[in-house]
Amino acid sequence: MLEPTVIHDTFVLERTYPASVERVFAFLSDPAKKRQWYARSEASAEASFEMDFREGGIERSSYRMDERTPFPGEVLANEGTYQDIVPGERVVLATSMTLAGRRISCSLITVELAGSDGGTKMTLTHQAAFFEGSGGPEMRKGGWEQLLNRFDEALAG
Repeated sequence: MLEPTVIHDTFVLERTYPASVERVFAFLSDPAKKRQWYARSEASAEASFEMDFREGGIERSSYRMDERTPFPGEVLANEGTYQDIVPGERVVLATSMTLAGRRISCSLITVELAGSDGGTKMTLTHQAAFFEGSGGPEMRKGGWEQLLNRFDEALAG
């Protein structure tokens, strides 16, 4: 049997949008807008998405993985609590992710917004502890890059 291990990792992703801070913040704070980019996947079926955007409020999502993934039929679930919200400036969310009912990671996600040349600069900082079976930091970073690509599309649409 393998000894339990924890991998700690932090990564930062930055994007700049030709949109107001208020519009960018709306795609983080409005459940209908966030669902457009966050709660969908081409390799899974959305099972649920729930969002109570306030300090102490929750965010939950779950997906059933399809045959294109290494875990067909398994449920990937994410549950978080909003720790800090400064409208138009910052959102901090503490999350826990499970795969097939087993916890695979805990994360702290901070999204910061700032006006930039008539648009908005977004800085996403992801700090996490990855447990056995998590896929690790590179897989998570790739997942967030895909999510931000969908954010770009939703914001432009």
